[in-house]
Amino acid sequence: MLNLDPKITENVSKSSLRNVYNMNAVYQKSNANLVVNVNSNKYSGNIQHNKEPNNNGNNNNNESNNSNAADKRFKTLPAAETLPRNEVLGGYIFVCNNDTMQEDLKRQLFGLPPRYRDSVRAITPGLPLFLYNYTTHQLHGIFEAASFGGSNIDPTAWEDKKCKGESRFPAQVRIRVRKLCKALEEDSFRPVLHHYDGPKFRLELSVPETLDLLDLCEQAGSAA
Repeated sequence: MLNLDPKITENVSKSSLRNVYNMNAVYQKSNANLVVNVNSNKYSGNIQHNKEPNNNGNNNNNESNNSNAADKRFKTLPAAETLPRNEVLGGYIFVCNNDTMQEDLKRQLFGLPPRYRDSVRAITPGLPLFLYNYTTHQLHGIFEAASFGGSNIDPTAWEDKKCKGESRFPAQVRIRVRKLCKALEEDSFRPVLHHYDGPKFRLELSVPETLDLLDLCEQAGSAA
């Protein structure tokens, strides 16, 4: 059972859960990124042809750097751990254990290890979030992002004892409770998720996966 301040809990009906889940904003963000990438590539092409031959080496390097920056999110994590490029981010699962869970909830902050930084930056306010406790093998929800995903939003959270002022889980997002439901057991939520490398599951959620998890949380009922 989660020990949360009742001031941050919200009672939301199933229909309003789906309404709050603003898909237009998500799709607009995806489309905006696509337009930026297309324009960037077009612009880079113009530079390459218009510059004098002596600058070709520098232009090629700049074009390569721009391409690497555009694909950085997909290079940080293996392909098996990220959504396909043509899929929209519908939700996100963060991970904790019994030692870190209360800090997550007290700070209203979720965090992951450094290699998830670029992935977590795709999180926008209002995105549905879930918290998986690998000690109890339970999934908790329903949370939502209260900020954009970022890096070291609170560097004092889960502070690295060997490196003062640095967090062990710097890929962070501020959260709030959308509706506190009973924890889901693994046999109920695992069939919904995309698995790789045996029992491991992808933390980035597609829209259908997110909606299925929201349904499961609703079916589980509110936490006492």
